[in-house]
Amino acid sequence: MLGAIRRRVGGPQSLLNTVLKCKSGLEPTAAAWTSGGRRNASEPQILSTCFRPDFAPPAASSPPRSGTMTVRDALNSAIDEEMAADSKVFIIGEEVGEYQGAYKVTKGLLQKFGPDRVLDTPITEAGFTGIGVGSAFYGLKPIVEFMTFNFAMQAIDHIINSAAKTHYMSGGKIEVPIVFRGPNGAAAGVAAQHSQCFAAWYGACPGLKVLAPYNAEDARGLLKAAIRDPDPVVFLENELMYGETFTVSDEVLDPSFTLPIGKAKVERQGTDLTMTAFSKMVGTCLKAAEELAKEGISVEVINLRSIRPLDRATINASVRKTSRLLTVEEGWPQHGVGAEICASVVEQSFEYLDAPIERICGADVPMPYAANLERLAVPQLEDIIRAAKRVCYRSTQQRAAA
Repeated sequence: MLGAIRRRVGGPQSLLNTVLKCKSGLEPTAAAWTSGGRRNASEPQILSTCFRPDFAPPAASSPPRSGTMTVRDALNSAIDEEMAADSKVFIIGEEVGEYQGAYKVTKGLLQKFGPDRVLDTPITEAGFTGIGVGSAFYGLKPIVEFMTFNFAMQAIDHIINSAAKTHYMSGGKIEVPIVFRGPNGAAAGVAAQHSQCFAAWYGACPGLKVLAPYNAEDARGLLKAAIRDPDPVVFLENELMYGETFTVSDEVLDPSFTLPIGKAKVERQGTDLTMTAFSKMVGTCLKAAEELAKEGISVEVINLRSIRPLDRATINASVRKTSRLLTVEEGWPQHGVGAEICASVVEQSFEYLDAPIERICGADVPMPYAANLERLAVPQLEDIIRAAKRVCYRSTQQRAAA
């Protein structure tokens, strides 16, 4: 935040001039639309002069093929490659340029693509989000970065009432290819106004696609898919995961690699219990599964990846195999992602259940600042293990034996 104040920034009018100077070349015309409401492929999508004609960005550099990659580098390489491949893609937000991103996700992009495609903004979420949504109406593909999704509340009208609804309200004639991305959920020591999980908030809104990556493969493949998607995508990252390193295959490092939106991944096969999770909690569930395996409990761990659309088919198929379900998330329990999963399983697979469903969620309180209370407010490994044993009736058996 201080970096945004220290550095020189242009005013709101300069941002408008950058994005809207190509407006006349992007006006939708009757010939630009097919009868199905999508753009006519024969019509020009964007003018090459929309961004500085004297700036020719180089091809995106290939990420290092070392077999490992941090989540931060996965996100950076995805944005880099998509900007190099499509001149309509640009990124806008606080500190994305000169400071290279609050979490260094946009490192090096200003030097490669110039200030017309990597736009530093004043501290005005409502302002730059509105500019992003408006530019998407005219055929550009903005990536709007929030320093944290808690600050996106300042721009919620643009996200919900403009981005999410315009394709429907225009009868399918106006696409809104925009990505809203940034850290979401609990971090560490940043208290109530910087620690909320918005997965359930955005997941409840028709017109949005909502993604929550866990590892480097998720981050790279889902972000590239989000940028290419014709609809608005809310991309929920996790601050504590940026520096985590994961093994990646050559397929993941290929510039053409994407992951399908709306498809979960079974991270670990199991037969006794299904666990569902997203973002950072996937890793905690995998650790719990390892510990439970030592006690003879075989856990299937599902990485949701996509909150909306939700992969109900994969979840129900797993529950029909294991006959038990435990949902895990950092968000609040009431009206949460886990609650929606429970409803889906009760509606579609109730007769397969051998035990009541359990949910592990964040505490139903604003996030405390004190470290000891913060730990109690966020799901921990031992919480998941205890719940898993309850679902499998192991804790009852142990008490009886004692």
